Amino acid sequence: MTLVALISNPRSTGNKAMLPAVRDYCARNPDVFHYEVEEVHQIADALRAIALVKPRVLVINGGDGTVQATLTELYHGGHFGKTPPPVAVLPNGKTNLIALDLGARGKPLPTLDRIVEIARNDLESHIVVRQLIALSDGEDGRPVLGMFMGGAGLAEIILYCRQKIYPLGLPNSISHFIAAIAGLFTMLFGLTAKFLPITRSALRISYFQKGELNGSFLVVMVTTLEKLLLGSRADSGPSPTGHLKFIAVEHNRAGLTTMLIDTLMGRFGTRRGRGVHLAREDMIRIDSDRTRSRVILDGEIFEASAGKPIILRSTDPVPFLRLAA
Repeated sequence: MTLVALISNPRSTGNKAMLPAVRDYCARNPDVFHYEVEEVHQIADALRAIALVKPRVLVINGGDGTVQATLTELYHGGHFGKTPPPVAVLPNGKTNLIALDLGARGKPLPTLDRIVEIARNDLESHIVVRQLIALSDGEDGRPVLGMFMGGAGLAEIILYCRQKIYPLGLPNSISHFIAAIAGLFTMLFGLTAKFLPITRSALRISYFQKGELNGSFLVVMVTTLEKLLLGSRADSGPSPTGHLKFIAVEHNRAGLTTMLIDTLMGRFGTRRGRGVHLAREDMIRIDSDRTRSRVILDGEIFEASAGKPIILRSTDPVPFLRLAA
């Protein structure tokens, strides 16, 4: 049995400078089985090969697309039968939400070394389970899986950061700060310009247990992570009925004010307020009657439009490796 299996994508931005050091580390460490993939379709072959060495931990080293594709294939492919190894994610993407939720901070290589150390010792105390979000958009094929979906103005701000700010070559933290300030500016003053993001979207959101919401929204989030953006946490009350944590902020003064105050106080996503809706569900439907509305699931873009809703469902639990026991 191999202690750790590592899937790396050499084409991800973070690996362009770091991958030689990762290769050297793996070459010197017989406890690590390293498999490199350059295209998404190669991940199925990678997992089939990795299943043969029976690793205690599966580590993903790549951007958001690599993480999402690996989780999707791991869940649907059945390469490990009913007992897949716990998954760890190196902090090597642009946002690193999944890695941060699992306690992975700092540089990727020391994080990998820490994972190997855990795999050698008390692994069980570090295993946690998370449900995934299974997204279907009416296209043929199996649902795509992830752990964080952003919609409405939030999705547009993420895309604005990706398309307008990242090409400037700034550090990720500065890029995220600029995008957040631009988004806040447009929310506050309602301005529109080519150099600013769109920050609202008309949607109909249906809960399969509690009815529906209709209106224009600044922010829509669906996640199975414990931690959200800006270090806050999602919490929908003492007796949640579902695994998908849902947050929506209405496009009005009350919603914006509540969101800003709660964000500054570190409690956004933990309480309902004027213009802010929270729910816990196992199935959510997102429609857009007038125009196409984009959502982003772990870096991949999907569109909801008239007659083509996006359906989100929670999956069965999947084991992950949390670095802090």
